[in-house]
Amino acid sequence: MLQVLAVLAVLVLVVLTLAYIFQRRLIYLPSSGPVPAAATVLPGARDVVLETADGLELGAWYVPATGADLGVSVLVAHGNAGDRSTRAPLAEALRARGMSVLLLDYRGYGGNPGDPTEEGLALDVRAARSYLVDDLGVPPERLVYFGESLGAAVVTELATEHPPGGLLLRSPFTELADVAAEHYAFLPVRLLLKDRYPVAERIRRVRVPTVVVYGTADSIVPTEQSRTVARVAGGPVTSVEQPGADHNDATLLDGPRLVDATARLCARVAG
Repeated sequence: MLQVLAVLAVLVLVVLTLAYIFQRRLIYLPSSGPVPAAATVLPGARDVVLETADGLELGAWYVPATGADLGVSVLVAHGNAGDRSTRAPLAEALRARGMSVLLLDYRGYGGNPGDPTEEGLALDVRAARSYLVDDLGVPPERLVYFGESLGAAVVTELATEHPPGGLLLRSPFTELADVAAEHYAFLPVRLLLKDRYPVAERIRRVRVPTVVVYGTADSIVPTEQSRTVARVAGGPVTSVEQPGADHNDATLLDGPRLVDATARLCARVAG
């Protein structure tokens, strides 16, 4: 019996060790191939380079407005999978409504150098904001941060230090550990996680107009977590609930209610 317990203890230790070492491979799921030139996907868009504070050069796409220009720019921080090319339909829909869009790719995504971490993504989104504000001259109060899922955590952290004109969070979680506990209940995730992304804690300090969009059938981020984020946000909040929508359904990627919610927020920011 003691030998069996000893073997089980070793197995548990191995599992925990592997989970700790390889956890970021489960969190960050970048596409592996190169991203096409922006103009070949979105006519009029251009490839830009973002320079991070730790010396990385990241590829991104800038997509100018084609509709009646609102004079508002939307910084899009995508979720934990894919790259900027998969957000092209969203950018196309937003620019047709008069918004200019910057599609950010994090380190390690879309052919970019580096490895993604919470600290690294915070530097990446700051480089994106710097490009809009310092290089293009966009007034900070004319910026809207748009974050989807993991990206919602990234832009919320940015908003605590550099408040935008408005904030849109799509399917946000309360904290990364809360999501991990839903999917890996057999692991002590709160002890193992290196990256935390405490969205609910940080959003309390953000006072700008905020829109929270989420589906009621989300199988990745429990709906109640998104509702909690909306409930504790420090600024005026609008919730947009999509009945029956799962985390990666088209309606939550670039559907009409998401686009309309973004356009209304940008119109409010534009005054």
